[in-house]
Amino acid sequence: MTKLNRWKLASVVLLLCAGMTGILQAQTFTTLVNFDITNGADPYLMSLVQGPNGNLYGTTDSGGGFAGCGPPGCGTVFEITRNGTLTQLYNFGAEGHGAYPLAGLLLAPNGKFYGTTARVGSVFEISSKGQLRTVYAFCSKPNCSDGSTPWAGLMLATDGNFYGTTAYGGSTNCAAGCGTVFKITPGGQLDTLYNFCFASNCADGYQPFAALVEGTDGNLYGTTYLGGNNSGDCFSGCGTIFKITPTGSLTTLYQFALTDGQNPDASLIQGVDGKFYGTTVKGGALGDGTVFEITSAGNLTTLYSFSGGDGMGPYAGLIQATDGNFYGTTYLGGDFSCNYDRSCGTVFKLTPAGTLTTLHVFEYADGAEPFGGLVQATDGTFYGAAYSGGNFVCDRAVDFPGCGTVYSLSVGLGPFVAFVRPYGKVGQTGGILGQGFIGTTSVSLNGIPASFTVVSDTFIKATVPVGATTGYVTVTTPSGTLTSNVPFNVLN
Repeated sequence: MTKLNRWKLASVVLLLCAGMTGILQAQTFTTLVNFDITNGADPYLMSLVQGPNGNLYGTTDSGGGFAGCGPPGCGTVFEITRNGTLTQLYNFGAEGHGAYPLAGLLLAPNGKFYGTTARVGSVFEISSKGQLRTVYAFCSKPNCSDGSTPWAGLMLATDGNFYGTTAYGGSTNCAAGCGTVFKITPGGQLDTLYNFCFASNCADGYQPFAALVEGTDGNLYGTTYLGGNNSGDCFSGCGTIFKITPTGSLTTLYQFALTDGQNPDASLIQGVDGKFYGTTVKGGALGDGTVFEITSAGNLTTLYSFSGGDGMGPYAGLIQATDGNFYGTTYLGGDFSCNYDRSCGTVFKLTPAGTLTTLHVFEYADGAEPFGGLVQATDGTFYGAAYSGGNFVCDRAVDFPGCGTVYSLSVGLGPFVAFVRPYGKVGQTGGILGQGFIGTTSVSLNGIPASFTVVSDTFIKATVPVGATTGYVTVTTPSGTLTSNVPFNVLN
């Protein structure tokens, strides 16, 4: 039984439909790592994150070898170079810091990574050397009123605090709790901002499996997997999109109704146009999931409905790449030749106008069931992980017996620079991620020169200059000028 069947509430449609789109030819797909239980297994709802050293960091929700969780282990944190050298930083289970890290990591300005574990739910901090501490352990209050089972990762807001969700727990009328939204300080003080509920008068939805995103208006935006008032369309409701203030005032922006989507499992992103974009696992015109856009006022448009051959079941969210297009994954779909008469999933590109191109169809040997999303590293290449598949057979009974893979996909996009934190006040110092920084001669924010220090070939510290306004950052290196993928927001 896969992790999906052990955890998820809803069944997944397995029937593929016809209509496979064309495959983009100018691309290079590479399998970088095959997990083998000892070095991890089953990277689940996880997107990789780039560190200051240019390497990528992630989690597996099984593997590592600790027997306390049963085979194949309680999960790991790992580091991987761009050429595929993997280092296991931490094995969960033995030291009591939780187990099953389902989501990915967040890089904070202090250079450390923050994440969550679903079993013995916790928020943790880990250094690039593998030193881990528990920031907060959930169910610390009676009846888990502070929440339990943080399924998603964390978001660092402009106020310097972390925000997140728990899929269960909270002080409401669900048997195990309907989930919460929480705020937690870097020092570990947790405040429950909102408790979701399950009743006919609870239009706000319940069980938020996704992380939050902070909009440019200062509010937080998220999704619930179930709930809403359209329970006639979907068992237990089709899910919702909500907006919540940092003080906990929640507004339901949208309630899905099957034809426009069902079960949003991933976090939203805010596009360069100010709209929010996301996915639903099911629903849409053919029931295989959707991509949608929604305004901050709650006006939703379905951009694309999957049809099996072009993918089905997008559990992960989207990223907007440097070419302005959106990229993502579907955990099933593609073709029938993958394995056991099932499909293994796809990687896709979607234009803002809704035109989809299938970039890669997984064929089991290179991975299967990519539940997690993509990251565009500053070299322009996309990186991701597949939950199962690969060339190592895990010693367990699952639909796809491989332990999973890490892969890269290049479509010819060029290098750029990114930020550890894409906002700051005048006088504050922040981190810039990239490559080829040795010998850098200038850093500018929206045309205003900034003072900077080259820490390494992949990391610069720069100070927000006086007179700077929100805009793109440019870094002049010996090999050329690199521009940030998103604007840097100058706070008042």
